[in-house]
Amino acid sequence: MPRNRPGALRAAQRARHRPRRWDTPSPDRIHGLSARTGIAVHRFEALSSDYYVFPGVTDRALRRYRAFLTPPGRRPRYPFLEDCSCRGCSLLDVRHARDVLATVLRHLPRRPRAELSRLVAALDAVYLARTLPDPFVAVRRQWRSHVWWYRRLEGCRYAATGTV
Repeated sequence: MPRNRPGALRAAQRARHRPRRWDTPSPDRIHGLSARTGIAVHRFEALSSDYYVFPGVTDRALRRYRAFLTPPGRRPRYPFLEDCSCRGCSLLDVRHARDVLATVLRHLPRRPRAELSRLVAALDAVYLARTLPDPFVAVRRQWRSHVWWYRRLEGCRYAATGTV
């Protein structure tokens, strides 16, 4: 029977007693992004002190943004305000989901930011095509110019569902 070398035996013992390096579970993949970008996003979400940024929010915001833009047809879409302002419910407003994506984009490193911004830019082009500009935006000058997604016509949530 062949004999194991002493170095191989010691390496096997060290591997058994090695402490775990990750305290948090590995992040789920974000559809459309590479694993490296997903890890950078997960790292920012875990370390952020912003109330609306929590682990998994980028994936949820991207899914909400895509879901708002995917219904078939050529009819315009109207985003609506959500009554509840808690972290989970606020993502129902597609404009808030876009705000969260803008916050994540501002704080990512250069390469992950470029990859995520390409994905968001494609969704932004569809958003511009599927929504209508607000003609009364000149009256309400409270919006900043870089949050253009708020300068689109908003609809009534109850008109779409038929409930009062």
